[in-house]
Amino acid sequence: MTFTIVVLALVTLQRLGELVLARRNTARLLEQGGVEASPAHYPLIMGLHALWLVGLWYSTLSLGLTPSLGWLTIFIILQVFRVWVIMTLGPRWTTRIIIVPGETLVRHGPYWLVAHPNYAIVVCEIIVLPLVFGLVWFGIVFSVLNAILLWVRIRAEDAALDR
Repeated sequence: MTFTIVVLALVTLQRLGELVLARRNTARLLEQGGVEASPAHYPLIMGLHALWLVGLWYSTLSLGLTPSLGWLTIFIILQVFRVWVIMTLGPRWTTRIIIVPGETLVRHGPYWLVAHPNYAIVVCEIIVLPLVFGLVWFGIVFSVLNAILLWVRIRAEDAALDR
């Protein structure tokens, strides 16, 4: 049970740290003349991710689940890719869609391979972390909900970027 708490605490701290970084980067981008595109769906995304994390805490602790090392290894590999995305975008990485006029699209790092690498990683994380604890249905339900929100988000982002 202790290992379960450690895993979920690390993921929670990581996500909270990313929100601090995203908020700082968002403020900086807005100061540079950036404009937020399609903010209406953002609270839904934040709510879904918060509910996913709270649900994982509740489910794992109430059911006394322990992590599978195989699935946990896959999740850790996903975190390496997540860090790669964040480092590639640097001060341009945020959880919102912020367009700074005159800036060119990043086309190196993972963006050389995939148009939306951060979203690809999130799709994997939403299913893999529940699988770490054997919560197959939990992962499926949140994957479907996430897919719906990502469909909206990617269309909004592509429209804002004129893709």
